[in-house]
Amino acid sequence: MTKQIVLLLVATGLLQAQPVALSSYLQRVFNTAEFKLKSFGPAAWLDDGNAYTTVEEKQIVRYETATGKREILISVASLTPQGKKEPLELSSYKWSPDHKRLLIFTNTRKVWRQNTRGDYWILDRASGRLHQLGGKETESSSLLFAKFSPDGNRVGYILANNIYVEEIATGRIRQITQDGSATLINGTSDWVYEEELALRDCFRWSPDSKSIAYWQFDTVGVGTFNLIDNTSETYPKLIPIRYPKVGTTNSAVRIGVVPAEGGKPKWMKVPGDARDNYIARMDWDGNGNLILQQLNRLQNRNHAMMADTRTGNVKQIFHDEDKAWVDYNEPRSLGAGSFVWLSERDGWRRAYHVSNGGKTIRTVTPAGVDVMQIVEVTKDRRWLYYIASPEAAIERHLYRVNLDDPKAVAERLSKTVGTHSYRIAPSGEFAFHTVSTKDRPPITDLVHLPSHETVRMLAENKTEFDNPPTEFLKLDIGRGVVMDAWIIKPSNFDASKKYPLLMHVYGEPAGVTVTDSWQGDRDLFHRAIANQGYIVASIDNRGTPSPNGRDWRKVIYGSVGVLSSEEQAAGLKKLLAVRRYLDSERVAVWGWSGGGSNTLNLMFRSPELYKVGMSVAPVPDQQLYDTIYQERYMGVPKDNSEGFRAGSPINFAESLKGKLLIVHGTGDDNVHYQGVERLINRLIELGKPFDMMAYPNRSHAISEGKGTSFHLYSLLSRYLLDHLPAGAQ
Repeated sequence: MTKQIVLLLVATGLLQAQPVALSSYLQRVFNTAEFKLKSFGPAAWLDDGNAYTTVEEKQIVRYETATGKREILISVASLTPQGKKEPLELSSYKWSPDHKRLLIFTNTRKVWRQNTRGDYWILDRASGRLHQLGGKETESSSLLFAKFSPDGNRVGYILANNIYVEEIATGRIRQITQDGSATLINGTSDWVYEEELALRDCFRWSPDSKSIAYWQFDTVGVGTFNLIDNTSETYPKLIPIRYPKVGTTNSAVRIGVVPAEGGKPKWMKVPGDARDNYIARMDWDGNGNLILQQLNRLQNRNHAMMADTRTGNVKQIFHDEDKAWVDYNEPRSLGAGSFVWLSERDGWRRAYHVSNGGKTIRTVTPAGVDVMQIVEVTKDRRWLYYIASPEAAIERHLYRVNLDDPKAVAERLSKTVGTHSYRIAPSGEFAFHTVSTKDRPPITDLVHLPSHETVRMLAENKTEFDNPPTEFLKLDIGRGVVMDAWIIKPSNFDASKKYPLLMHVYGEPAGVTVTDSWQGDRDLFHRAIANQGYIVASIDNRGTPSPNGRDWRKVIYGSVGVLSSEEQAAGLKKLLAVRRYLDSERVAVWGWSGGGSNTLNLMFRSPELYKVGMSVAPVPDQQLYDTIYQERYMGVPKDNSEGFRAGSPINFAESLKGKLLIVHGTGDDNVHYQGVERLINRLIELGKPFDMMAYPNRSHAISEGKGTSFHLYSLLSRYLLDHLPAGAQ
């Protein structure tokens, strides 16, 4: 970040600064590239980690990992299609197994949340031929999830809900599923699987390149939600989405295996109702079989199953369950039918080595420590690398443990405070490492493992804020509950005076707000607000996914919205008691999505504490949200009707006293605008004054369209300044 930007941020700290200074700052954050962080990549490991490639100046460059020796591997000219003046823009790329061909993803378009649709090209390095996949008649930006077969001779991809295989040498294209339609989806996912199970790419090449396994979604019977586009054309346009709301019908999902040459699929005989169970994960095991994960509708049981692809017969090899819910897994294969699995069965999320058809289960990681993520199992299957943070729940660190030694002691490899992430080479000897803190934007370096010594810097971002360093603290609210929190202060903070307080809240099981990590534009917004003369703070209540053990995370089961609002209010009271410079008469709260819901709950349930609330994209009524998320944490409405009532803020709107701003995108496919309209009707019925802003056709991110993010954060700033006087008193 440049010195000029830092000076601008400092300038906003003047208590007498006019809103125009804040507006100018927000313009720079959201409408210019000045605050854009440097990043590394897209990069790919080669030769088990002895080399890597990355993109520099529109070309692909190869580096020897140990020495840093650099060479241009793919030039700009090689990436420029015949008859074009500019090279292809590389959104991502993949090497064939022998590195003789390059698969390029470009001209991408968003499918709901991510840019997973686009154009794919193959570059043959020997001939220099650059060939676009899909054939001449295929529409632009219409292919999804193209990938090489393991032998590198073919590419599979999705087009119009069918799977295609294209031979690279001849260009011959085979459509290997024939029944794809608007309601029958092959090889990619329906809306709810994408959003809540992170499934988008839904087909897998067999290790021998002879067949493809895939998910099929039959969406007939799933309720259709119509988004309304009022602005694109003269008459409103309906955008239909097959969206299962809680307690309603899901897609029927099954797994098929089809020959890569085409033919009739073999369907796996997965037991249970295909609409009331979820196939959360599926992949080949290396022996011609498939390993599946099946979650029941309540998501409190996860069955790992092995499917024989010749017969379709399925047998259970591992079982995990919980009185609340279990998470789907990302198991790592160790060969011969064994794998590493994460389970909370003893109260902590630990890694287990499952082998012998599920009959042998051995713990791998220490007791009393949550594994937040498996990063890598080395190619020799000796070392497990994972992320944990037993000393400080606000941080994330790299550990490794020897899988061959049942008595092995895990060792921490990352050395500095903060939040660390990694892309480890197959050999386990090197890693791309990124680290950030709340006060320091991310830097990426190449590190040697296990020493964690830096080999070279890859991307660096520097900044010097005039705000005092972010303060992390713990709030003891009694009954053995201690919650993490952070505080951001203005640049000219004076502890002898009283400051208004803005609380940032999330509070649901899908995320945390209190981490020692850089949060991008939102952190910049909070620092700017602080420098207008506020204290900004955040608290993580129980039920958020912190590494504090299973009971911390799952105590919220059946009472989402109730426990969070109780503990957020209790945390605020404790914060006001231990930080005397906070003005209890000037407290505001804001949040987005689940945080928007909790903002409503706090304004309605604790009106004596919160004077201003800004709720962005909330869920006012939990019965309007989707099956997988809401039922995972609440059960189904028929079994927990009181929980759904008590957790939904719309049912407590009569207690509103303070100033309330509600913000929503009318094109939100995730949290529907419908819920906000119902809340508006309820507030009108109660005679409660409030303010609201609708962003036409914007999604849940409210980011589409020129100037949208700037407008939104300017709105929040203006509302806060207008209704909660800034400055120390």
